[in-house]
Amino acid sequence: MGVHCDILKRGGCLDLFAWNILLNMYVKSDLLLEARRLFDELRERNTVSFVTLIHGYAQSHQFTEAMELFRRLHREGNELNPFVFTTILKLLVSMELAELGWQVHASILKLGHDSNAFVATALIDAYSVCGLVHGAREVFDNIVEKDMISWSGMIACYAENDYFEEALEVFHQMRKVGLKPNNFTFASSLKACAGLASLDLELYTKCGDVDDAQMVFEEMPHKDVILWSFMIARYSQSNRSEEAMKLFCQMKQAFVVPNQYTFASVLQACATMEDLELGKQIHGHVRKVGLDSDIFVKNALMDVYAKCGRMEDAMELFGKSHLRNDVTWNTVIVGYVQLGYGEEALRLFSEMHNDQIQSTQVTYSSVLRACANLTALEPGVQIHSLIVRTFFDKDMVVDNALIDMYAKCGSIKDARLVFDTMHDRDEVSYNSMISGYSLHGLSDDALRIFERMREEDIKPNKITFVGVLSACSNTGLVYQGQSYFNSMVQEYGIEPCIEHYTCMVWLLGRAGRLNEAVKFIEEIPFEPSVMVWRALLGASVIHNDIELGRVSAQHVLDMEPHDEAAHVLLSNMYATARRWDNVASIRKYMKRKGVKKEPGLSWIENQSGVHYFTVGDRSHPDIRAINGMLEWLKMKIKNAGYVPNCNVVLLDVEEDEKERLLWVHSERLALAFGLVSTPPGSPIRIIKNLRICIDCHAAIKFVSKVVQREIIVRDMNRFHHFNNGICSCGDYW
Repeated sequence: MGVHCDILKRGGCLDLFAWNILLNMYVKSDLLLEARRLFDELRERNTVSFVTLIHGYAQSHQFTEAMELFRRLHREGNELNPFVFTTILKLLVSMELAELGWQVHASILKLGHDSNAFVATALIDAYSVCGLVHGAREVFDNIVEKDMISWSGMIACYAENDYFEEALEVFHQMRKVGLKPNNFTFASSLKACAGLASLDLELYTKCGDVDDAQMVFEEMPHKDVILWSFMIARYSQSNRSEEAMKLFCQMKQAFVVPNQYTFASVLQACATMEDLELGKQIHGHVRKVGLDSDIFVKNALMDVYAKCGRMEDAMELFGKSHLRNDVTWNTVIVGYVQLGYGEEALRLFSEMHNDQIQSTQVTYSSVLRACANLTALEPGVQIHSLIVRTFFDKDMVVDNALIDMYAKCGSIKDARLVFDTMHDRDEVSYNSMISGYSLHGLSDDALRIFERMREEDIKPNKITFVGVLSACSNTGLVYQGQSYFNSMVQEYGIEPCIEHYTCMVWLLGRAGRLNEAVKFIEEIPFEPSVMVWRALLGASVIHNDIELGRVSAQHVLDMEPHDEAAHVLLSNMYATARRWDNVASIRKYMKRKGVKKEPGLSWIENQSGVHYFTVGDRSHPDIRAINGMLEWLKMKIKNAGYVPNCNVVLLDVEEDEKERLLWVHSERLALAFGLVSTPPGSPIRIIKNLRICIDCHAAIKFVSKVVQREIIVRDMNRFHHFNNGICSCGDYW
């Protein structure tokens, strides 16, 4: 303003060129009122005068004034040159009116400026914002001499509108004509790389090869910290962690100072490799450069410690974090879920909700997984009620987690309801539903879902066939199971893994075809795992084949000497055969080796919390009501035809004592508590850590008919739905 005053004192005798310079000074100083006053006082104006002030208004988001000046420029007959057209096109983009660019395009064509690279690039940008990619390409093709800006504009247009292959094709054409990419071109090309999902090209998939991106990166003449960080992140996200670390070392050798994003990506690589020592070294480096309080770095550090099983270190960092975002919370929640601490994960989720931090797809899918692992239906239902109020209500990943949660918590109907109302389904959706039905012994439903999956052309994978074969083995569908196993190999080219072989051994063994099961094991092309021998041992127990059971148990104990289940099953077989000397010998061995039998435990959840019961437990505050209910049930089901099977009590005691012991099994105590503490007519859900005994299974069938309640019991292997005297397993488990 001082310069302006001095000019006025000297008579204001400047030419238009000088006045325009002064006008530009006001605009660049953001003094728009003074700029407009000067503009209005000018005796004459040209295109530069108008465009300068239009720029000022546009940069200050005073779009109405800018458009009015453009109309006045045109109305007063000023020249419409390339400078004017680029200005108005950028203005339209800023005003989110880029769709009006075609009107400006008509004037450009009329005046012959369409071949001008400067004008054409502004048109390409306008058409890109509107999604008119083909229009942008026509403009690009008409440019006579394409410069780096026009090539970059076309690549960005394709990349921003998800035409990833076309973006890379233009990029390659640009390189063919001898132009070297700049940082802007490189950024757009890498966006196309990240978005491209075509496996035919074998390039740039989000989870795949980044070699071509590396080649482009190496051609860059000047690599700043952003480009280094981007490439390190690509390697980390593609599970090529060692190469990410190698690139990080090269970055330091190039004397490029890492920033918070670099460290976050390097720590992601450490987390993927579960390399605690390397993570600690990076942590020390981060402290030295003062980035340990940065939220991105701190979140990545917590992820390293969580994935390496050091939740106490992760929580120490979490506790010191004054600024926490959704990623901060998700990191520790996921960490606890992966380590099997579901209660802690749900506690943190509750705190996150109370702190009004927005939950994400990762949050909901993780806490639902925690509920599934805990078989905690009530928290799962409450979380579902939160989800339906968000835009994750129809999110496929969250829906898949809901299916899994409902299935594992015993509510298979709700799992199917979620499945049926999904807009889109992937192989995880089908796998969750198939596995859910298998877990509930509903083989026909599981196989129908599998056939529907094939009809929908969704390719089954290894997990699919584990669910299918489990469904067959749970109900004795030997022929169908063998057919599906052969189909997996011959039709889908899936190499059987140990889970598939285990399912087949259990399928044959449970059906009493023990010799075929042994032969099948002998044909496994690798050393059978402990899972396979456990399956054969379980089948041997059911069919009282003591010798095969002994051989199977020996194989298990050779691999895992402290496997208490193998000792107990073998002991039970001897007890059933009344070979008490062998029973005593096994128990002495277990005592000498410090192998302890896992006690039977059943639990039931109601509004007051979770209630646990052990065999003969008398510690519950409602034990008198429980005992009263047990006496009433004993009388009622005996009148209905129940006959106790005392053979399941593997103790050398009198029959009366055996019958008494049957009625203090943990699942019966939990059932009696459920009947006295839950509303009439509501389902009773019980969880047991061991296999339900034969007599309890028979008794609960009678109870379900007498009390007219659905009783759902999940034991260590599967769910049993008791209703009106019938179990969903068909007495085959």
